Amino acid sequence: MTENQQQHWKKTFFPIWIGQGFSLLGSELVQFSLIWYLTYQTGSASVLATASFVALLPRVFLAPISGALIDRWNRQRTMIIADGLIAFATALLAVIFRMGWDRIWQIYAIMFIRSLGSAFHWPAMQASMSLLVPKSSLPRVAGMNQTLRGGLGIAAPLLAALLIRVISLSHVLAIDVVTAIIAIFPLLLIKLPQIEMQQEKLPGIFQVWKDIKEGYQFLLSWRGLLYLTLAATMLNFLINPGFTFLPLLVTSYFKKGVIEMSMVESAFSSGMIIGGLVLSMWGGFKRNMHTILMGIIGLAIGTGLIAISPSDNFYLAVAGVFIAGFMNPMANGPIFAIMQTYVEPSMQGRVFSLLESIVSAMMPLSMAIAAPVADRVGIRGWLVLGALGCAVIGVGGFFIPELIHIEDGRDYSGLP
Repeated sequence: MTENQQQHWKKTFFPIWIGQGFSLLGSELVQFSLIWYLTYQTGSASVLATASFVALLPRVFLAPISGALIDRWNRQRTMIIADGLIAFATALLAVIFRMGWDRIWQIYAIMFIRSLGSAFHWPAMQASMSLLVPKSSLPRVAGMNQTLRGGLGIAAPLLAALLIRVISLSHVLAIDVVTAIIAIFPLLLIKLPQIEMQQEKLPGIFQVWKDIKEGYQFLLSWRGLLYLTLAATMLNFLINPGFTFLPLLVTSYFKKGVIEMSMVESAFSSGMIIGGLVLSMWGGFKRNMHTILMGIIGLAIGTGLIAISPSDNFYLAVAGVFIAGFMNPMANGPIFAIMQTYVEPSMQGRVFSLLESIVSAMMPLSMAIAAPVADRVGIRGWLVLGALGCAVIGVGGFFIPELIHIEDGRDYSGLP
């Protein structure tokens, strides 16, 4: 960043950040509404697992390609087009529900298209952060992002639960279209800084493959980042299925309804808000990895509390969800700060996309395994497994030198 950009970065960053906040609100409304619709209509863990699997496919298989293209394309235009695609898909689904043509497979198809847009939008936005925000402010911005997600997570489930009762699902979906337009508007007016290697034309397939290969080589050459990616992959395998099935735990185990489900969502988001604020003010430990590992151990505690809650003590499970939400910014926020600080801007699109692809690739496998397990032996059993796995990863990470010293650079050998 130039000296002038460092002095005036807030004027560029915050209009875009606020617009993306509106877009996140719309996405949260859609996510909650569709998951509740599938839960209410089918009551099947397999249906929820399939929905998650469909939404993950672009993130797993397209992410390496999208990352290579993002590092060459204008990231600003990429975000505009991706937001537009997501809005179009949601508008189409709203029409389908309005006409009474809705089928489960159509919901799957729209979720796939929305995920396709996100596969380009998310890494483009994350890779732009290091060009928009001074490095010294990146950890605090990461905390702000977690707080924003937590705040919207509180408002969206409560608002969605209310809207589902008073208006049709098609009208709820239409709100997401409006918020997407709000997100696109500042991107049309504000020019974002770009990197030198970017080009407007579509690179050839051999160049794309070369860029993808460079991204993998970068990840493999940095053992600390590789170990962090593997840890995140295992966490997704163990934790995500249990939290995906929380709607069924609320309805089948605790015998509660949509209001209680919104309370669970809001408890997680409340924890994220407070955790994000604490991280923003505190800044974490001197080594970000200590903060990350502490957050993972905290996730183990929260998940375990959900698992052991008796059926007549719903609020104990809510407390566990809150703890997991509080620890989520501690575990995730510093990861983005590390990558945005120590990964070259020209490589960030590929690195963020590869991280997304590798971490997400484990999730379909975990859902395929967890769905029949949850249908037969219960969701709580899977939550116990997830809690134990988190504890092992969180404690074990302190004994891996390359992980603890990840901020010492790619060349750290782990030797004294």
